[in-house]
Amino acid sequence: VQLQASGGGLAQAGGSLRLSCAAAPGRTFVNYIRGWFRQSPGKDREFVASISASGGSTRYADSAKGRFTISRDRDSADNTVYLQMNSLKPEDTGVYYCAAKWAPGRPVQTLAVTDIDDWGKGTLVTVSS
Repeated sequence: VQLQASGGGLAQAGGSLRLSCAAAPGRTFVNYIRGWFRQSPGKDREFVASISASGGSTRYADSAKGRFTISRDRDSADNTVYLQMNSLKPEDTGVYYCAAKWAPGRPVQTLAVTDIDDWGKGTLVTVSS
């Protein structure tokens, strides 16, 4: 596993959580689009957000727009990626996976599960009402 997500936990509706995605030692993912997916109970894994290799462009699922913010720290050794989640809702509950797609020089895009080259193990987010 080349990516490790962390930061999940229990939050109340309306609360916030910040997820982090770190790369394994020696991996930087500098030419990769990075993203977050989630899988809620009984549902397929779905796209949440993505960010370009430069960090200058982002894409969000409609469910995340206005509430979630994806960012990447290009000064960190491994280009750590974050997902700031505000105004959480019970329907945000699920396992959140960070992901990477090899995309040198390409613009940011909405990602599909089949696009992904590297997955993290996931971190559980539970939002109570």
